[in-house]
Amino acid sequence: MLIQVVNPNTTASMTDLIGRSARAAAGPGTAVVAVHPEMGPASIESHYDEALAVPGLLARIAAGEAAGADGHVVACFGDPGLDAARELAAGPVVGIAEASMRTATYLGRTFGVVTTLQRTTGRAWELAGRYGVREQCRTVRAVEIPVLALESDPAARSRIAAECADVVGTDGCDAIVLGCAGMADLAAELTVRIGVPVVDGVAAAVTIVEGLVRLGLSTGKRGEFAAPPPKRYTGALEQFGVGAPVAAPEWEVSR
Repeated sequence: MLIQVVNPNTTASMTDLIGRSARAAAGPGTAVVAVHPEMGPASIESHYDEALAVPGLLARIAAGEAAGADGHVVACFGDPGLDAARELAAGPVVGIAEASMRTATYLGRTFGVVTTLQRTTGRAWELAGRYGVREQCRTVRAVEIPVLALESDPAARSRIAAECADVVGTDGCDAIVLGCAGMADLAAELTVRIGVPVVDGVAAAVTIVEGLVRLGLSTGKRGEFAAPPPKRYTGALEQFGVGAPVAAPEWEVSR
């Protein structure tokens, strides 16, 4: 089985971190390839960033399909382009917000989300409602650390840990969801440190995609998620016309 994990931003170091988390979660016989787009924002922290990240993400989904990926993970907590990716892909596509929030509901009655910037908390609440877990989501907290600073700020780990502890102590949450793919390497450490389950969406999404593929299940193509109708795209989006040739990704060449 081959699972493609797409970091929708263009920061290679974050893709490497995401890839390590994804491969650690995958079972025997599952290969994981972590990639990022060739175009788009360095990080996704606004609606504008998210909108401009989607074309590059979809190009990676299309290339992964051409290379034979059995399923895909969208590794950004806003789950950008998830519906469009499901239209393109033959196999299952899972976003890390959906995967982590639903996983948290198996671990306790309530959960809290700890994310990066306050301006992104509205999207987290919106997704909790969309995924049917709004009642279980008790709080969404932001540590006010930009996504790319998660790698460079020496205080990042301690601030995230303190916020997680307060989510448990103040809000009484039974589990915590980490609201950024850039926090993927913190889940195990925080689970021990805080004393409640801490869910990394990258790992959760990989295991869900893996399970769906093993069950022979994928996105239904009868209606909304059928392949998009062929049409011409112009200008900078010309290559996105359905049926346009897709170049094989570098990882396929080396397999």
